[in-house]
Amino acid sequence: MTSTPVAAAPSRTKRVLLAAPRGYCAGVDRAVVTVQKALDLYGPPVYVRKEIVHNKHVVTTLEKRGAIFVEETDEVPEGATVIFSAHGVAPVVHEEAAALKLKTIDATCPLVTKVHREAVRFASDDFDILLIGHEGHEEVVGTAGEAPEHITLVQSPDHVDEVTVRDPEKVVWLSQTTLSVDETMETVRRLREKFPKLQDPPSDDICYATQNRQLAVKQMAPDTDLMIVVGSRNSSNSVRLVEVALEHGSRAGHLVDYADEIDESWLDGVTTVGVTSGASVPEVLVRDVLDYLAARGYEDVTAVQAAQESLLFALPNELRRDLKLAGNGDDKVRHDAGALR
Repeated sequence: MTSTPVAAAPSRTKRVLLAAPRGYCAGVDRAVVTVQKALDLYGPPVYVRKEIVHNKHVVTTLEKRGAIFVEETDEVPEGATVIFSAHGVAPVVHEEAAALKLKTIDATCPLVTKVHREAVRFASDDFDILLIGHEGHEEVVGTAGEAPEHITLVQSPDHVDEVTVRDPEKVVWLSQTTLSVDETMETVRRLREKFPKLQDPPSDDICYATQNRQLAVKQMAPDTDLMIVVGSRNSSNSVRLVEVALEHGSRAGHLVDYADEIDESWLDGVTTVGVTSGASVPEVLVRDVLDYLAARGYEDVTAVQAAQESLLFALPNELRRDLKLAGNGDDKVRHDAGALR
C-alpha cells in the first residue's frame, strides 16, 4: 500500500508590528530638555525632585551629566537650583522650596497642570472631587495636594462602592493622565450609577499620548503573539500598555527597560511580535529591541499608525527667561528622543 505524502504546511514568516505613535510625548520631551538645558546653562549640579520622568535610562543618562535626583525638597542645599518633575507637585512643595530659597524650575507637564487647575476651580466652588488614579503615584499626590479637603481617590471600578460624598448634587470626577482609558471609563460609569449628577471635567484628563499609544496597541493586539513594551516598571502608562495588549488579544505581553531583558524563550512558537514603548522612553531603546528581534529572524517590520502627533510645549518660563538673559535664543523643545544614548 502506497501512502500519499502530506503536503508541508506553508511556513509562516516572522514579523514585527511596530506601534506608531510610541515613545516620548510632548510633556516628557519638554521635561528632559529642561534638565539638559539647565545643566548647559547653570552647570552641574542641578537638582531634580523625584525622577524627571519614569524611565531608568533617562534618569541614569542625566545623572551622568550632573543631575542629582532627590526624593524630597529638603535634600536640596539652600539656594541651589531644583527642577520639579513632569508629574507635578503639590503647593506645599513650592512653599518648601521658597523657605529654602531654592531657584525653582517647574517642568510639570502642561496637561497635568490643567488637571491641577481643574481641581482648584472645583474646590473653590465647593465640589467633592473624585480623583481616579493610583495611590502614591506622584501625579496623584500633586493633584490631591491642590485641594486635599475636597478630593477623594478612586483607584478602580471596584472601589466605587466605598465612595461617599457630602452632596451628590455637587460632585465631579478628574483623573490621573496616564491611566487605561477603558478602565477609567468603566470607573466613571459606575460612579455615575451611584451619583447620577456626576459632572465631567471640562476636557479629557487622560492625555492624548496615553490614549494614542493605547489605541495603537489595541489595533495590533489581535494579530500579535507577543507584545513587548519598552518602559520602566514605575511608569504607569507603560504598565497599562501591557495590560491593554493582553485585554485585546495578544497571547503574551512583557515590559522591559532594555533589549537584553528579553527572555529568548518568549519567542518560542511566536510568529508576530508587537513592539511599542511608553511615553517616557527614548527611541534608541526601541531600536535596540528591533535589532535584537532582527538577529533572531524578525526582520519584517510593519508600522501600525493609530494617530499623528505634532504637539510641542514651550520650555518652563523660568528657564526661557534665563536662556534669553544669557543670550541663548534656543529656547525651543526639539523632539529628539534618540539623543539620550
